[in-house]
Amino acid sequence: MPTPNYAFEKRQRELAKKRKKEEKLKRRAEQKHGAATAETPEAAADQPDAPDAVEIRADEGPDAVETPADEAPDAERE
Repeated sequence: MPTPNYAFEKRQRELAKKRKKEEKLKRRAEQKHGAATAETPEAAADQPDAPDAVEIRADEGPDAVETPADEAPDAERE
């Protein structure tokens, strides 16, 4: 009886994981792109701003503190 080729099996599992991850990223990108094109400026104008809207600045990093959009200083918004 031949011995199992564990390296081949491991490589096949890794390739399957990689394929699954790429498909997931592709689906997410399509959903994000689809959601962005579905909302038009007119549709956004029809919806009032939520009173509890939160502003998150991308340049502050992962440990940034979320501040309510209506309380954020004007100097930081620019």
